[in-house]
Amino acid sequence: MPIPIWLVTGGAGFIGGNFVLDAVAAGVRVVNLDALTYAGNRDTLAALDGDARHVFVHGDIGDRALVTRLLSEHRPTAVVNFAAESHVDRSIDGPAAFIQTNVVGTLALLECARDYWRELDGDAKETFRFLHVSTDEVYGSLGATGAFTEDTPYAPNSPYSASKAASDHLVRAFHHTYGLPVLTTNCSNNYGPFQFPEKLIPLVIQKAVAGQPLPVYGDGMNVRDWLFVKDHCAAIRRVLEAGLVGTTYNVGGDAEKPNIEVVKTICALLDARRPLPDRRPHEALITYVKDRPGHDRRYAIDASRLKRELGWRPTVDFAQGIARTVDWYLDNAGWVERVLDGSYRLERIGQG
Repeated sequence: MPIPIWLVTGGAGFIGGNFVLDAVAAGVRVVNLDALTYAGNRDTLAALDGDARHVFVHGDIGDRALVTRLLSEHRPTAVVNFAAESHVDRSIDGPAAFIQTNVVGTLALLECARDYWRELDGDAKETFRFLHVSTDEVYGSLGATGAFTEDTPYAPNSPYSASKAASDHLVRAFHHTYGLPVLTTNCSNNYGPFQFPEKLIPLVIQKAVAGQPLPVYGDGMNVRDWLFVKDHCAAIRRVLEAGLVGTTYNVGGDAEKPNIEVVKTICALLDARRPLPDRRPHEALITYVKDRPGHDRRYAIDASRLKRELGWRPTVDFAQGIARTVDWYLDNAGWVERVLDGSYRLERIGQG
């Protein structure tokens, strides 16, 4: 059986990096295209240095000449698109970059993939897939009950989610218009190793370890469904393997938590692992701050289709996953420090 070859875009980011590490470990050859913007990090891929199964290319998905060359040279069996600007707060401060990468860039990638796929023959054409990784934020905000399904109407509330909604629609259109064999996954909030420290969980860990105030938006009761990144990567591999072309699959962790509960859980774990010098509980550092504009109140994912049709389900519950995540950040302070040597200094962004 031939070795799978995947062109992975955004494979030096948080989810993409974990996906690339797992894919190579599973025997896949990966061509990894990443623009190395602020959240892209070659350090995440250090374990693959010198591994012939991983080819890293520094470049942009909007560079049609480069993408066309990579497709022609490496002849991938699939394209997996993680490349995206992905932080809501940053999209509030600077939405143009999100449109450029998430919409214009995705369009360029789709056009290149379409042209490449059209020239394939036989089994290669039949088995080729374009998998687009998206977010549950495209669905908007939920009330106190219910969950997003694949049939939930799109109602994005931030520039970030609007740009991802647009990219999802482009992927769908390329299937219906040109026949490109696409798959889309919409995931809930990911957490785990290698996440850029502006996101809630690693941000709280770093600030708590430093004894700094822990900012919690609004009343802290905004609810998210938390998905351990390794479970998400397994879901994407399963969708690539057996997903029905043209279908969207929601990926969730079955772990709805208010933000304040997540923060307090991290505090308790750090009390046991890294007590403050004055022995105060880390919870004493929690500081409620002004909510961000357009902050969706609640997300929840119904992943029934993925479970029922493809047999995937999360294997890491939140208690296990958050403990593993805290331990990883405590054990990998060097990775964090090298990230923070760049432009991000744990400051508040996204105030509009």
